[in-house]
Amino acid sequence: MLNKSTTQLLKELENFNTFEEYEKVNKASMINKNLSEYLSDLVAERKLTKAEVIRKAELGESYAYQMFSGVKTAPKRDKLICLSIGMGLSVKETNSVLKIAGLSPLYPKIKRDSIIIINMNNGKSVVEINEALYNENEDTLN
Repeated sequence: MLNKSTTQLLKELENFNTFEEYEKVNKASMINKNLSEYLSDLVAERKLTKAEVIRKAELGESYAYQMFSGVKTAPKRDKLICLSIGMGLSVKETNSVLKIAGLSPLYPKIKRDSIIIINMNNGKSVVEINEALYNENEDTLN
């Protein structure tokens, strides 16, 4: 579990001259896992199976298992959002997954992202979120 918030860490970064100094003080707050390890840990923490997550995520099995195994090292943003929904992650947790993958987090100033955020906050499925996106003339997930 991470000790400090991102905001706290950003503030602390202002006070360090080298990464080595910063790392020594904040090692426990840093993520030192790759995307596939992080995803697998999230599944295990929630006592889910990968098959169950993939089914709820409405993803192709091959692509999804490649994300979990690390074969797919640069997955598409929408695929990771679907996987996050399939795991029942919060928006904050989803944004962590996206950031670890080097992708932009869900951003409430973007119409499409705000539709996804609202629906995730209300526990909607990928199918329901796609319907809401479609109804607002936005690209669906997948």
